[in-house]
Amino acid sequence: METNLCLLTILTVFCAGVSTAQNDQRQAYKSTSEGMTTITEARYWDAPNAYNGYTLFGAAGRTYLLDMEGYIVNQWNLGTNPRLLDNGDLLDATKSDPSGFGGFRELDWNGNTVWEYAEKRSNYFPHHDWIRIYNKKLKAYTTLYIANKNISKDSVLAAGANPASGAYTDVQMDAIVEVDMSGNIVWEWWFFNHIIQDFDASKPNYVGAGKTIANYPNRININMAGNALQKDWLHCNSIDYNDSLGHIVVNSVQGEFYIIDHDNTFLAGNPSGSIALAATSAGDFLYRFGDPARYNQGSSPTTSSSGNKQIGGSHHVHWVAPGLPGAGNIQIFNNGEYLMERVSQSYIFEVNPYYNSSKVNTGVYVNPPTAGYYTWIFPNKDAMKANKLISNQVVWMYNSKNDQGFYSTIGGSEQRLPNGNVLICSDTQGHLFEVTSGDTANLPRVVWEYINPVTTDGIKQIILDQYPMYNSVFRAYRYTADHPALKGRTLVKTRTITGKIPQYVKPADLLSASGSQTMDTPQTFVLLQNYPNPFNPSTTIQYQIPASAFIDKGVQEGFVSLKVYDMLGRETAVLVAEKKSAGTYTLVWDASKFPSGMYIYSLQAGTLSMSKKLILVK
Repeated sequence: METNLCLLTILTVFCAGVSTAQNDQRQAYKSTSEGMTTITEARYWDAPNAYNGYTLFGAAGRTYLLDMEGYIVNQWNLGTNPRLLDNGDLLDATKSDPSGFGGFRELDWNGNTVWEYAEKRSNYFPHHDWIRIYNKKLKAYTTLYIANKNISKDSVLAAGANPASGAYTDVQMDAIVEVDMSGNIVWEWWFFNHIIQDFDASKPNYVGAGKTIANYPNRININMAGNALQKDWLHCNSIDYNDSLGHIVVNSVQGEFYIIDHDNTFLAGNPSGSIALAATSAGDFLYRFGDPARYNQGSSPTTSSSGNKQIGGSHHVHWVAPGLPGAGNIQIFNNGEYLMERVSQSYIFEVNPYYNSSKVNTGVYVNPPTAGYYTWIFPNKDAMKANKLISNQVVWMYNSKNDQGFYSTIGGSEQRLPNGNVLICSDTQGHLFEVTSGDTANLPRVVWEYINPVTTDGIKQIILDQYPMYNSVFRAYRYTADHPALKGRTLVKTRTITGKIPQYVKPADLLSASGSQTMDTPQTFVLLQNYPNPFNPSTTIQYQIPASAFIDKGVQEGFVSLKVYDMLGRETAVLVAEKKSAGTYTLVWDASKFPSGMYIYSLQAGTLSMSKKLILVK
């Protein structure tokens, strides 16, 4: 996937010749950055281009599973950072606060508790994130979770901490704990076991003669500049496991994420041996990304530049799952804190950790400073954004045109969808939206938007100007009806959370509102993304041809072709090959006779052409 400057479309609708209900809804549809009156629930749905499915999120101690219009199809009385397991159960924390809780609870589809775990050790404090994995060596399911672990003052001083940097009376470093279904600790990894220091040559973890912190990107500096040891020192907030690699990625809100080896430090049937092995150099970082100044291989942000720092206040690090566009890349919600930008905003970053300075996939982890940087030039002077360095390993990024159109000071999530779109959750405003991935010819655009109506003082149809976190949503996930968690279940929509009938805006409303475009006489050349995508065995393709497509502007028709090619460029199917008038057209392609795979469908009309990808899955 090529690096793109990805910009959020802020929709402004002017209404004429529509019903009173539609007019009221459109007048209230305002940018979340400036609109003082926000209509909650579903606000916009471009059905042909959005990825149809069911959206899951937790709010105020309850989890909701909603269809695209915002109708509830199921809910559970638990709601912090929920996710569905493949068996349809819901796994979540036992307390409605991601920053700290006692353990986890698994509920079945009907809300019955089927598994529970509570942290019983007094010096461990679970927080923020966890993931259920299948441990291949145990041949059983386990749960990985983040927990802060206390460290005594004597321990940190003995490890080489500078006594002048702090009192060290209340120090914690994050650990990653693995527990089996019986509640037994079977593995643990701790940051404190992977530190380095250049302060005291007589203490352990010293860099060694002739070496500096820069020689140890695989360890963390216990005397990190600007971040003295303290309670919740790194504030890790997200974790993921890559089954094929056996690796774990964990993110720190300070602006870095780290990859470590799980499978090669795990000894089946030997928990104490596993914990000891993970504490050795075998458990050192395999890769880190975000702030190379922390290991003296880059510059820190200043009042005039973000330096080499890439992410800040970040959340929800995870690998793009197998079978999805960008599979194997790492996505992260870059809140945009601590970057010293004159006007802050949030970003979604997608990182290929194998890229070298030529943006070639090497198949092995490459230290980001070695991969290098390019200068990102912001395209609009009125946004008051300085140009900044972006890592060559960032293969896709997304931000809003309006600085504050998409900005979450804390929290947030992103999810690559099978059609290439990305579902984004902006935590502090309870703002959920889906964007296309874009390509070299088309910038990403919003295709679905939803505002959480569950607030700190009840459920609201309209939200006036409020402080952040009034209707927060920590994360959101999209599931399709054929996902293992939902497959075979009766998904019946009941009502919306507020009880109102959905009144979202659709693309046709936006076109007709302009007064100059209609679907009957299109003014632009458009090839829409097929729907559904992926598909089996048939899919719908819509396109529109303007009169300007043809060389002779006095002629309202011309030859149009729509062809399908395989990924080697070989013509696979001819869907259209005839003379057509300017207009909007829809067709259904039945691909029953074709093998599974990715294809390119290409539209040619006169002097204009456009192509998109589609995925056939059987």
